[in-house]
Amino acid sequence: MKHVAVDVGASSGRLLLGELVDGKIALTEVHRFKNGFSQVDGVDLWDIDHIFTNILVGLEKLKQSGVASCTLGIDTWAVDYCLVGPGGKRLHEVVSYRDARTDQAMDAVLKRVPAADIYEKTGIQFLQFNSLYQLFVEDAELKRQAESVMMVPDYLGYLLTGQRVTEVTNASSTQMLNLCTRKFDGELLDVVGLAAGQFASFAKPGQLLGKVSRDLHEKYDLPDCDVVVIATHDTASAVLGAPGVGDDWAFLSSGTWSLLGAELPNPINTREAFAANYTNEWGAYDTFRFLKNIMGLWLIQEVARMQDYAYSYAELAELAAHEEPFAVLIPVDDNRFLNPENMIAEIQAYCAETNQEIPQTPGKLARVIYDSLAVQYALQIEQLQALTGKTIRHLHIIGGGANIAMLNQLTADLTGIMVHAGPTEATGLGNLAVQFIASGEARNMTEIREIIRQSVPITTYKPSNSTNFSIIKAKYETISGGVLK
Repeated sequence: MKHVAVDVGASSGRLLLGELVDGKIALTEVHRFKNGFSQVDGVDLWDIDHIFTNILVGLEKLKQSGVASCTLGIDTWAVDYCLVGPGGKRLHEVVSYRDARTDQAMDAVLKRVPAADIYEKTGIQFLQFNSLYQLFVEDAELKRQAESVMMVPDYLGYLLTGQRVTEVTNASSTQMLNLCTRKFDGELLDVVGLAAGQFASFAKPGQLLGKVSRDLHEKYDLPDCDVVVIATHDTASAVLGAPGVGDDWAFLSSGTWSLLGAELPNPINTREAFAANYTNEWGAYDTFRFLKNIMGLWLIQEVARMQDYAYSYAELAELAAHEEPFAVLIPVDDNRFLNPENMIAEIQAYCAETNQEIPQTPGKLARVIYDSLAVQYALQIEQLQALTGKTIRHLHIIGGGANIAMLNQLTADLTGIMVHAGPTEATGLGNLAVQFIASGEARNMTEIREIIRQSVPITTYKPSNSTNFSIIKAKYETISGGVLK
């Protein structure tokens, strides 16, 4: 049986064809397209029509390649949403979570409901772009007109099938689901001016959403396609694609964002977890992703963009390898690095303000970013172990960051644990994993993870004793004001 993963990230999207062949997953990229937000009239917007059109283009390519039937699952980034009105009309363009409209929104919401109460209800970390704060500042008239509030992958599934659902792994990222009732929290809905009835019924990974609509088949040459609800939050899918074994491993989904945490059977919404700002995102098959959002490769992506991509990411890593390690550090999770007009200028300004050497060359800039990310990873591994009571012996780095050997080795050295890099296509594989289980080709996630281990190359980095983390940690805490964000 053939399955298609539609995986849409912040900078690109692709359709991946997957099938089990001789006990391994055969993966073929069918179609890839660029994605990104752009500013229109001062607002950062996603082009959802562009994304949906490319999904159809990819399906047409699949049909032309000889695939007559398949299943399909869609994952995207989290927190952003679409308001749908009467007749299925989209009421607005989808605003990017990096838009400045939420700069003051969290403070306003917390005046209505104390942060500790929100965390006790939801277990979700406080990020200024969570859906809770986006919806709080959303146009009141649009909210009144909305028949449905849909997360982005739910909306794309609706465009394909006409069926409306609220998939739980993505819905949990709104910071509006109550851990006890397993429903949208009434008090938080009141705060944002919405009603529970404006959200479709919950769907869990593995459910059938429906077939691609007849109208689309009349307009496009598409395969016979059953759309399956998968873990639509791309991090949820990525973690499913992490080939961990046993109970002593953590994951680091390394892409535009770095998501570091552990897969748990139950949430941890203690006062300590609240103080550490850890999140409990709902996962597939009744799991929770207890993790920390770290700014991630967005920093290096923006540095490359500000230099008109004169250097590839591989070239930047090579240049960085020749620079002095840990000479300059920045607190990567400071909000000033979320969406600055000029990332290079912002990094240089921070270094000037903290009396550090100002990095001028591409190699020095890259070195600052990779060193600082590795330090933050190590700090969060310490935090994760303290909060969970688990001893972490293995860290699985998945996603595009698994290709950055320098950063992976730095992470192993600073954490003192084994780092296993790969698969880079963890999100697509996790998307497909749910489809394999739903089709009966695999029994459960334990079996699928073993298949993934046999299907993809994984590189292991052993920690060396050449780095004194305590000195580096002290420096990092000094330049960041002693606050572990």
